[in-house]
Amino acid sequence: MEPFTFASSLDLKLAVAVKVSRLEGYEKPLPYSTLLKRPDLRHRGSNLSPNSELYITVQPFADSKPLTVHAQTPYKHFKNGRIWNQWLTLPVDYSTLPANTQLAITLWDLSPINPKGGDQGHHIPFGGTTIPLYDDNATLRTGRQKCRIWRHKAADGYSDTTTPWQERRRRGRRGQEEETVVVDEKQSRREAELERLVGLMKKHEMGEIAENKWLDQMVFRQIEKLERQSVKDSTRPKHVSAVGDGAADGQQDGEATTSVCAEGDPDHVDGSFFLYIEFPRFDHPIVFTDHEYPPPPISSIQTTPSQTTAAVNFKPPPEVQLGPGIHSDGNGTSDTDGGGGSMIRIYDPEIGYADNPAETKHRRLIRGQRNALDRDLKPNPKMRDFLNRVMSYGPTVELSDKEKDEVWRFRHHLTRDKRALTKLVKSVNWIEPAESRQAIALLPKWAEIDVDDALELLGPGVQNPAVRAYAVDRLRKADDEELLLYLLQLVQALKFEPEHAKEDDETDSSLASFLIARSAANLRLGNFLHWYLMVELDDEAPSQSERNKKLFARVSYDFMKDLEASAEGRARRKVLLRQGEFITMISKISKEIRNSRGDRLRKIEQLKKMVADPKNDMLNFDPPLPLPLDPDIKITGVIPEECNVFKSTLLPLYVNFKTDTGDDYPLIFKTGDDLRQDQLVVQIIALMDRLLLKENLDLKLTPYRILATATLAGAVQFIPSAPISSILGSAKYKGSILGYLRFHNPATADSPSVLGVRKEAMETYVKSVAGYCVITYLLGVGDRHLDNLLISPDGHFFHIDFGYILGRDPKPMAPLMKLSREMVEGMGGSASDPASDSQFDSFRQYCFTAYTTLRRSSSLILNLFALMQDANIPGLAVFGGNESSVGKVEERFKLDVGEEEAIALFAQLIEREMGAWGPVLIDKLHGLAQGWRA
Repeated sequence: MEPFTFASSLDLKLAVAVKVSRLEGYEKPLPYSTLLKRPDLRHRGSNLSPNSELYITVQPFADSKPLTVHAQTPYKHFKNGRIWNQWLTLPVDYSTLPANTQLAITLWDLSPINPKGGDQGHHIPFGGTTIPLYDDNATLRTGRQKCRIWRHKAADGYSDTTTPWQERRRRGRRGQEEETVVVDEKQSRREAELERLVGLMKKHEMGEIAENKWLDQMVFRQIEKLERQSVKDSTRPKHVSAVGDGAADGQQDGEATTSVCAEGDPDHVDGSFFLYIEFPRFDHPIVFTDHEYPPPPISSIQTTPSQTTAAVNFKPPPEVQLGPGIHSDGNGTSDTDGGGGSMIRIYDPEIGYADNPAETKHRRLIRGQRNALDRDLKPNPKMRDFLNRVMSYGPTVELSDKEKDEVWRFRHHLTRDKRALTKLVKSVNWIEPAESRQAIALLPKWAEIDVDDALELLGPGVQNPAVRAYAVDRLRKADDEELLLYLLQLVQALKFEPEHAKEDDETDSSLASFLIARSAANLRLGNFLHWYLMVELDDEAPSQSERNKKLFARVSYDFMKDLEASAEGRARRKVLLRQGEFITMISKISKEIRNSRGDRLRKIEQLKKMVADPKNDMLNFDPPLPLPLDPDIKITGVIPEECNVFKSTLLPLYVNFKTDTGDDYPLIFKTGDDLRQDQLVVQIIALMDRLLLKENLDLKLTPYRILATATLAGAVQFIPSAPISSILGSAKYKGSILGYLRFHNPATADSPSVLGVRKEAMETYVKSVAGYCVITYLLGVGDRHLDNLLISPDGHFFHIDFGYILGRDPKPMAPLMKLSREMVEGMGGSASDPASDSQFDSFRQYCFTAYTTLRRSSSLILNLFALMQDANIPGLAVFGGNESSVGKVEERFKLDVGEEEAIALFAQLIEREMGAWGPVLIDKLHGLAQGWRA
């Protein structure tokens, strides 16, 4: 198929225009017998002169209805012919027109007497024609068009118009052959020549034929003569023959003999007229494109299975008797329905847009009758259990109508329960002003909510400004370190702020103002807020909407303006500007290294030369520059001789910096890779580490620092360590993790040891393996192999490379949790003999404690993922339908069972993954693939 270049009608933001060129036609004068019967016809303009003044109206129609008012030609006096050459512009754009748009063009004659009588004016239709704006291929018509004029008729614009611009091809009755019109050979040749000349004329108008003014004028006049002759030929009687019974009906559309039209004027047989018009031409064909409306929202009143089981049934469910042909499974087929018809499901477009009037009335009756009594209402024991069950629901559970009504009914009693505020917000009908006012009045009386509930109130489901402001007030009580844990999600929560204009045009919302104020007062917060905003404003993020880009640009501008308000703030702004220059330079170096030719050794030498070049300003930072990755670290320059390029497809850079304390700080810088997902996972790991430390459980996690500086660029902290694959292949470590730990942490007489390893190092290893087993299981981290499992010399075990999360994995038979035989042997094996020194039982206990601790904070973790749903991170956007990233994490918390049962399920998971052969096979295949690549 050949390529076809076209433009969409939706992009044509131009008013519809048509050029009325001229009217060509011929008819014999009225006979005197007719003038004697109708003396008023003598004074009609078209009967007084063959070039009498006419005017034209053009009006668009669709589905037999006018789309706008008509446009009209100005008065013009004609001498030798009815020639207007006038462009008419209609007050409607091409982009808004449907595909079946027609232009109804009517020529109006002047008459002293209107046959219709009354005050209809002195204009009567001379003739009309109706031409579709789009052809049969839905392509906009352009250029010159020849339209037949139907005498004494106004153009109707109907879908089945009686004034078509071209004569329809006439056929006989059903089952009969076409009528055959016999014309002489000379006329046929003349029409063929005229058709050829018109085609050349269109090419001339498109610039495909060179212009020659004096010769073109002669040709145009000759073509006009041929067109006039063609019009006269069309008025001659035609010999019509047909086959079948229909031939006897010989009357043809529009050519009735001596018939009288509705207004009493004779319709002459020996006359016809054609109007020549012209449509605008465009560089490309314009193809009709319909406007794509967003899908209507699905009603939020849905009952999930978990709700159904949790709800208390006060009455038994009613029995439902299905009629014939209706099956409860929706198939519509049944062996017992006697062959009844199938049930057809019809989607109601009002669902999601309009409220159910019956439900609205029910809600008003239930909630409006006891408002005065609700203040002192207290639940009985049965209702208290019901409300406690509702309060235990996670943030993703939608409340049923019964649960919403009871939460609203006991709202005053629930003010002492901090968990109940989010449930009340879900229960309020915010469209009802009375309910909204009562709910907002309760906010100051409510018990102080936790941070996880505040984050839920900042999500997309809450639009009331007062409720969101209340959530922000709760965040004000968090210190800067805690706020930094949620800052990534709070930046995303700015998208969900309701839009409201302010007279002084100040931004934005209470959340934006809060983040700006806190970040301007703290260098660490300001550093990360700035870079989170820079990523959202990156031009290489096409999925970001224009509205969100404007929002983040405004917040960034206000943040910089707030920094300018003080001397300390101006200094911090200069730091951010210097960081931007530093990131720009290192990104440029990374791209040049990646795109340069040569092997890896040559690229390493090129990197060292580039960072040592004084023009790149990488050797010395004066004053010391706070590192964007960790602003507590102030770097003074690069150490060129220690720079390196890793073996990888994207060739990440290893860059070592000197700090103001005399230490080194190595980092990895990547371009071409989206690090936002890794940044999110590491942030969640850091949060989980903080939650565990609050419970006095230090699992020696290593949430190394990672910062995306653009959509496809970022920096990663380098932790000195070795992958398990290299440890197992090293003779120095005797091919085992235990040998690696013994080599770096040998047992001494001065300190206690376990399995020949210093006790502190072994505890670090066991705890960190337990912590990462639990965390990677909860986050569904995939693509786990021995190359992305690392151990540092002091025993810290950790994971890297989080390209697959939430249960996704590129390999089949992927484990739910990575716990290989080699990892267990590093603890002394899984022997249960009390006399052995195996640390496996301690590992299991750490796993159980960590899992139960994180389950208690599941709402916080789920709310953080909920706020990241619209962050355009590829790994979070792959789920469709009823699946979501929040649901994938929630199902691994096992919130539908008790704590003891959850621990038992996790114990079974450990036993299953230890003995699984699938991960062993995956590791073998991965090792073979890596060796083949090398």
